[in-house]
Amino acid sequence: MNYPEDLKYAENHEWARLEADNRVRMGISDYAQDALGDVVYVELPELGAKVAQGDPFSEVESTKSLSDVYAPVSGSIVEVNDALEDHPELVNASPYGDGWFCVIAADDPSELDSLMDQAAYAATLD
Repeated sequence: MNYPEDLKYAENHEWARLEADNRVRMGISDYAQDALGDVVYVELPELGAKVAQGDPFSEVESTKSLSDVYAPVSGSIVEVNDALEDHPELVNASPYGDGWFCVIAADDPSELDSLMDQAAYAATLD
């Protein structure tokens, strides 16, 4: 399994990367995509939607199950990965690259401090 060190991780297996202007790109971890199996559909949030840290705001459907996706930070959705509509398998092929879900304009980027670093996240999976 791959868990990049430059990301923060939520207990529900979402990852978050702080970018410029307090924007947070997020998706699900390698562990999560592997546990789900083949992803067949991703419900993307609406642009402009407000999300709250820890609240479900999207869903991912696989051949095994339907799972909620939780917001790693509070804020507004400013970008969605439209490629997932036609190619949900990108979540499996590249969970930290082309398989990202959305970008959130964080209300308070310090919320990322409540998430786990790579070492802490990996330790929860052992």
